[in-house]
Amino acid sequence: MSVLEDLAATIAARKGADPDSSWTAKLFAKGPEKCAEKFGEEAVEAIIAAAKNDRENLVYEAADVLYHLLVMLEARDVKLAEVLDELARRQGMSGIAEKASRS
Repeated sequence: MSVLEDLAATIAARKGADPDSSWTAKLFAKGPEKCAEKFGEEAVEAIIAAAKNDRENLVYEAADVLYHLLVMLEARDVKLAEVLDELARRQGMSGIAEKASRS
Protein backbone atom coordinates (compact mmCIF):
# COMPACT_ATOMS: atom_id res chain seq x y z
CA MET A 1 0.00 0.00 0.00
CA SER A 2 1.19 3.52 -0.72
CA VAL A 3 1.41 6.28 1.86
CA LEU A 4 -1.63 7.89 0.22
CA GLU A 5 -3.64 4.67 0.44
CA ASP A 6 -2.61 4.24 4.08
CA LEU A 7 -3.69 7.82 4.81
CA ALA A 8 -7.03 7.27 3.06
CA ALA A 9 -7.61 4.16 5.20
CA THR A 10 -6.80 6.07 8.39
CA ILE A 11 -9.14 8.88 7.38
CA ALA A 12 -11.95 6.40 6.65
CA ALA A 13 -11.41 4.74 10.03
CA ARG A 14 -11.76 8.08 11.81
CA LYS A 15 -15.03 8.96 10.11
CA GLY A 16 -17.10 7.79 13.07
CA ALA A 17 -14.59 8.65 15.79
CA ASP A 18 -15.13 11.08 18.65
CA PRO A 19 -14.49 14.64 17.36
CA ASP A 20 -12.72 15.44 20.63
CA SER A 21 -10.13 12.73 19.95
CA SER A 22 -9.30 13.35 16.28
CA TRP A 23 -8.87 16.35 14.00
CA THR A 24 -10.17 14.23 11.14
CA ALA A 25 -13.29 13.26 13.11
CA LYS A 26 -13.77 16.92 13.99
CA LEU A 27 -13.76 17.82 10.28
CA PHE A 28 -16.29 15.08 9.50
CA ALA A 29 -18.52 16.28 12.34
CA LYS A 30 -18.68 19.72 10.70
CA GLY A 31 -20.11 18.17 7.54
CA PRO A 32 -19.05 17.63 3.94
CA GLU A 33 -19.40 21.31 3.06
CA LYS A 34 -16.85 22.29 5.72
CA CYS A 35 -14.54 19.52 4.52
CA ALA A 36 -14.75 20.96 1.00
CA GLU A 37 -14.17 24.49 2.30
CA LYS A 38 -11.06 23.37 4.21
CA PHE A 39 -9.73 21.64 1.08
CA GLY A 40 -10.20 24.90 -0.83
CA GLU A 41 -8.35 26.89 1.84
CA GLU A 42 -5.41 24.50 1.70
CA ALA A 43 -5.37 24.58 -2.10
CA VAL A 44 -5.17 28.38 -2.04
CA GLU A 45 -2.27 28.21 0.42
CA ALA A 46 -0.46 25.82 -1.94
CA ILE A 47 -1.11 28.14 -4.87
CA ILE A 48 0.35 31.07 -2.94
CA ALA A 49 3.45 29.07 -2.03
CA ALA A 50 3.89 28.05 -5.68
CA ALA A 51 3.41 31.61 -6.91
CA LYS A 52 6.04 32.83 -4.42
CA ASN A 53 8.42 30.04 -5.46
CA ASP A 54 8.52 28.96 -1.80
CA ARG A 55 9.50 25.33 -2.38
CA GLU A 56 9.64 24.29 1.28
CA ASN A 57 6.21 25.74 2.05
CA LEU A 58 4.79 24.32 -1.18
CA VAL A 59 5.81 20.81 -0.10
CA TYR A 60 4.16 21.37 3.30
CA GLU A 61 0.99 22.85 1.80
CA ALA A 62 0.78 20.14 -0.89
CA ALA A 63 0.74 17.53 1.87
CA ASP A 64 -2.13 19.45 3.51
CA VAL A 65 -3.95 19.57 0.16
CA LEU A 66 -3.67 15.81 -0.29
CA TYR A 67 -4.87 15.14 3.26
CA HIS A 68 -7.84 17.49 2.93
CA LEU A 69 -8.69 16.12 -0.53
CA LEU A 70 -8.93 12.65 0.99
CA VAL A 71 -11.08 13.97 3.84
CA MET A 72 -13.38 15.72 1.36
CA LEU A 73 -13.68 12.59 -0.78
CA GLU A 74 -14.45 10.40 2.24
CA ALA A 75 -17.01 12.93 3.46
CA ARG A 76 -18.89 12.28 0.20
CA ASP A 77 -18.22 8.52 0.25
CA VAL A 78 -15.83 8.67 -2.70
CA LYS A 79 -12.93 6.27 -2.24
CA LEU A 80 -9.35 6.95 -3.32
CA ALA A 81 -9.52 3.74 -5.38
CA GLU A 82 -12.27 5.30 -7.51
CA VAL A 83 -10.09 8.33 -8.23
CA LEU A 84 -7.10 6.11 -8.97
CA ASP A 85 -9.24 4.03 -11.34
CA GLU A 86 -10.25 7.19 -13.17
CA LEU A 87 -6.62 8.26 -13.45
CA ALA A 88 -5.73 4.80 -14.78
CA ARG A 89 -8.50 5.10 -17.37
CA ARG A 90 -7.00 8.37 -18.56
CA GLN A 91 -3.42 7.11 -18.62
CA GLY A 92 -1.94 7.28 -22.08
CA MET A 93 -4.72 9.55 -23.31
CA SER A 94 -3.94 13.11 -24.27
CA GLY A 95 -5.61 15.80 -22.20
CA ILE A 96 -7.30 17.11 -25.33
CA ALA A 97 -8.78 13.69 -26.15
CA GLU A 98 -9.85 13.16 -22.53
CA LYS A 99 -11.69 16.47 -22.40
CA ALA A 100 -13.39 15.73 -25.75
CA SER A 101 -14.60 12.37 -24.39
CA ARG A 102 -16.60 14.18 -21.67
CA SER A 103 -19.05 15.82 -24.06
